[in-house]
Amino acid sequence: MPVIHVNVWEGFGPERSKIVIHHVTKIFEDLNVPRDAVEVIIHEVPKSHWGVGGVPESDK
Repeated sequence: MPVIHVNVWEGFGPERSKIVIHHVTKIFEDLNVPRDAVEVIIHEVPKSHWGVGGVPESDK
């Protein structure tokens, strides 16, 4: 069923990823989606590849 992509900055880490996966899954469970049907994919993106306001985050 749902596949949720979460984009975070590189270095987010496995412990915080586990927390996000757990809570995002819980949100869908609360909407009566079976736990085993929820897929959460976390993408760690380097700050040099993430721009806000025309400037890479690595330059801020």
